[in-house]
Amino acid sequence: MVRRAIPEPLAAGEYLTKCRETSHMAAIVAGHEAVFPRARCVSDGRWCTFHRDGAAVCECNASYAAAHFLIEPLTSEATE
Repeated sequence: MVRRAIPEPLAAGEYLTKCRETSHMAAIVAGHEAVFPRARCVSDGRWCTFHRDGAAVCECNASYAAAHFLIEPLTSEATE
């Protein structure tokens, strides 16, 4: 069995979050439908809130976010 290293919790900040799942159906099965295919994420270092179209759509702890989503720091050019 291959074990993945446990990533550090997502640090405080704003991020563009992308699902690792490649299809909408896979995102539904994983419970990530609200974030698929991407969403803006705001982290306080312990808890993350995901936003789409200006509304909060889901929340999780920062460790879960770091382990289950592809994370990029949000820049002024990035959009939801």
